Amino acid sequence: MNKQERVTFVINTLKELYPTIPIPLDHKDPYTLLIAVLLSAQCTDVRVNQITPLLFAKADNPYDMIKMSVEEIKEIIRPCGLSPMKSKGIHGLSHILIDKHGGKVPQSFEYLEELPAVGHKTASVVMSQAFGVPAFPVDTHIHRLMYRWNLTNGKNVVQTEKDAKRIFPEELWNDLHLQIIWYGREYSPARGWDLEKDIITKTIGRKTVLDDYYKKQNSSSK
Repeated sequence: MNKQERVTFVINTLKELYPTIPIPLDHKDPYTLLIAVLLSAQCTDVRVNQITPLLFAKADNPYDMIKMSVEEIKEIIRPCGLSPMKSKGIHGLSHILIDKHGGKVPQSFEYLEELPAVGHKTASVVMSQAFGVPAFPVDTHIHRLMYRWNLTNGKNVVQTEKDAKRIFPEELWNDLHLQIIWYGREYSPARGWDLEKDIITKTIGRKTVLDDYYKKQNSSSK
């Protein structure tokens, strides 16, 4: 298969597997999504979805959030990890949303990335899922799969995002980034990977990745 055929194969396979795409993080509006994405840094979505109801029961908007102390926020979100940084970020960004944006989450990469604890990936998820603006947030799953599928050289997530945006049609970005995340979790994980179940990598995978996989399989079966 040439590159374009590989890209088409990826798009069609993911569409078949995920005709309707569940959103990984529970939220009800742009603000609760922003907080959930911020909490998901180095934490599983499952864990985040267990913690956000506890936080949002006390504060699900910036006005209520700033009534809480950083310490109170930190106590609730502690199980998500990095709680000192994340609690300061949540409190700080809530203040900025009120002071600069009328209490609303801005629909702009530039303004989002100015908020404390909000990087490009978080901004991309919010723009994509809350506002429907085409974006291609690259997390570890997407980074790993794009490399395995020989669609990027895998140097870093910045390069992977550029490559993804170049090869996939813009109107599919918002669906594709979620489909790839779900696929990575279910069929192509970093650990406990079974290539027989991973139809995409098995069909179009990078030769060195496949060779390495089979080498490990052979040595572990001896």
